[in-house]
Amino acid sequence: MKKLLALFLVLAMAFSLVACAAPAAEEAPAAEAAPAEEAAPAEEGKVYKVAMICDSSISDGGWGMSCYNAMIDAAAKRGWETAYSDSIDQSAYFDTIDSYCSLGYDLIYAPGNQYTDAVLQAAEEYPEISFALLNGGADTPAKAVNGNVTSLLPNATQIGWIAGALAGLMTETGVVAFIGGMELDTTKGKYEGFKEAAAYTAEQAGKTATTLDIVYSNSFSASDKGIEFAKAMIDQGADVFFGDASAVDSGARQAIDEYNASKGEVVVYDIAQPGDLLGQNECIICSQVTDNSSLVALAMESVENGILGGDVIYGSMENGALYAGAISDLVPADVQAKYLEYIDQMIAGTFMK
Repeated sequence: MKKLLALFLVLAMAFSLVACAAPAAEEAPAAEAAPAEEAAPAEEGKVYKVAMICDSSISDGGWGMSCYNAMIDAAAKRGWETAYSDSIDQSAYFDTIDSYCSLGYDLIYAPGNQYTDAVLQAAEEYPEISFALLNGGADTPAKAVNGNVTSLLPNATQIGWIAGALAGLMTETGVVAFIGGMELDTTKGKYEGFKEAAAYTAEQAGKTATTLDIVYSNSFSASDKGIEFAKAMIDQGADVFFGDASAVDSGARQAIDEYNASKGEVVVYDIAQPGDLLGQNECIICSQVTDNSSLVALAMESVENGILGGDVIYGSMENGALYAGAISDLVPADVQAKYLEYIDQMIAGTFMK
């Protein structure tokens, strides 16, 4: 039955392959493509192909869109063709991956630790195909019997620090909040980093910042859960939010904007991620930005060089893969200056030391 379903998926994708292979800028705007001369596949005449699977939407204004654009940006620089399947259920992870493998894709890109089991299963069945797992575990590549899995691993603690440092500086109530999608190790790492950075910067400013217990939506697409969580946390006094839940975060921002409108001013803030989303919602005061395109491009380069996996590609503030985005005018100038000092300390390795 599984193979039959995969066959149907293959046939469906075959009819739409031309459309999927294009960058599809109209569907989800991506960065401008690099000049053609920068694309340099190692094997002359070969056109490499990458496919992304995602359980959130590429138009969610958050995680799904950012990860899709990362693939598009990296593919444009290296001259690869692209395809994607988004908003898929967990039960369809493997069959969707299997379909792209059957179509001869060179690299399968799965943006989340939740795809690990499906990726490892497919990697065993398709030893000639490379798999890149964003937020994959440091030990995941070693579990791939054919050595064809790479983990792309942004530093979760630093991601939390970037948001938490500003939250601690901006809170007036002394209560900040974090919303999670699924109970993943990377999400827990972001929460802990957020919590400790908020407490530290608030203390340095002569106040306190308590982070509410993390809540999980168990979904990256349930925006209604984000609305529900945000309202409950605002009732508990939270005035600065950060999340790791894609469309759920978008729902939270909707609830925050509605609350601020009822007050006639912006008194509750949100720090977005993983793209620079300043201006998307009135409540957003800054973004934690992850340059996933640089990590995906490195995975593509490995494939071109005949290396199908077996390692971990790390992303950090030190190598420029993680950084703070533009800051809103809602953040006072003196607070902006102090925040940027903390960002410099994070890069230098002296933060909280």
